Amino acid sequence: MVKVGVIGLQGDVSEHIEASKRALENLGVSGEVIWLRKQGQLEGISAIIIPGGESTTISRLMVKNGLLEPVRKLGEEGLPIMGTCAGLIMLSKEVIGATPEQRFLKLLDVRVNRNAYGRQVDSFEAPIKLAFSDEPFPGVFIRAPRIVKLLNDKVRPIAWLGDRVVGVEGDNIIGLEFHPELTSDTRVHEYFLKKAL
Repeated sequence: MVKVGVIGLQGDVSEHIEASKRALENLGVSGEVIWLRKQGQLEGISAIIIPGGESTTISRLMVKNGLLEPVRKLGEEGLPIMGTCAGLIMLSKEVIGATPEQRFLKLLDVRVNRNAYGRQVDSFEAPIKLAFSDEPFPGVFIRAPRIVKLLNDKVRPIAWLGDRVVGVEGDNIIGLEFHPELTSDTRVHEYFLKKAL
């Protein structure tokens, strides 16, 4: 049975839980999706999602709750992890605009610019091209970070807004600028969760 943990310290946790449940259902896979808050809940976990929210707060609470190092270790060992928006920031090797106290998982070989799209009012929706599907995906961008550089060829683009990369994959790790959980389309969650099967 697949056990998916959505890091539930801050951000759009319930939306990811619902999207993951629908994706598992669509894949015909039995599993559970939990609100992941403590280190002890990592036991038997098959995949982790780090949601959007505020990366400074997520970083601080992951350290405080003893999740940062164990999640990093699981990612290094090959556990599938997906980060959306602030979750992408948490996964990135290099972050432009980070505050001095922020800590990152550094599991994804990309450089991102935190809050590159500006304030909440600068949020927008636009169709995205996916590497694994022919149909456009409804991209929701909310104060999104921007992927400015892939640091090596271990990371490959999987989503584009026009000709600009907005989603990447490095083996077991996926990082997205946008919020797939805020749409009814579960293709991105399905693609990610297949890594846990």
